[in-house]
Amino acid sequence: MGPSTAVYNAPAVFDIGSSLRDARERQGLDFPELEERTKIRAKYLRALEDERFDILPAPTYVKGFLRAYADALGLDGQPFVDEYNSRFAIGDEDAPIRARRVPAPRPSRGGRESRLAMLTVLAIAVVTALVIAAWRFGGPEEESVPGLRTDTVASVPPAARPVRVTVVATGGSTWMEVSTGAQADRLLYRGTLEQGQRKTFEGRRLWLALAEPENVVVRRNGNRVELPAGTTFAVTSRRIVRATP
Repeated sequence: MGPSTAVYNAPAVFDIGSSLRDARERQGLDFPELEERTKIRAKYLRALEDERFDILPAPTYVKGFLRAYADALGLDGQPFVDEYNSRFAIGDEDAPIRARRVPAPRPSRGGRESRLAMLTVLAIAVVTALVIAAWRFGGPEEESVPGLRTDTVASVPPAARPVRVTVVATGGSTWMEVSTGAQADRLLYRGTLEQGQRKTFEGRRLWLALAEPENVVVRRNGNRVELPAGTTFAVTSRRIVRATP
């Protein structure tokens, strides 16, 4: 088995930076070529090889950069992300919103009573999660309770209406990642938006990550919006908010 297999198939801890550098040098690639291939600035690629994660924009981008760089080198990017998470990603403040997992109740000795108690706890957890989601993304004007009739005539809840987002790089270039879905599970775009370029995306809920948000102008359904503080955002037809854990 060759030395490359021994480096990248290590079962436990491995060195992120030297593994990337070794793969790049083994293939005779230089940073300008990889910058063009990955759409990631060369200074960020060097930072990954040096494990200077502190000079990268945020943990969210480190993970995206690691995955993209490893993929460009013909490696599996997930082990690099997992290794980063285990060693460096404590206190990640810019990760996309994730639903909080509710632990399943322990079974009791009461037979039918224990099953009824379990169903009751699960029902409460589901209702609680729905209320939290409605409050976080929709605001008071968007909350709805199943079975409660209202006098509004809108047939589609505002949060469910598609949103069209246009990002224009006006003050410089920026690395950008855009996903859609309830948990940002479908990637629409990942790369560098150069100055003067624009990209438009559409979906019921969009997740927008920007390395340099001050370099862009964002329009939602044709109207310019001011981005809140942060680098990762959740966008619906009603509002745009910072995505936090």
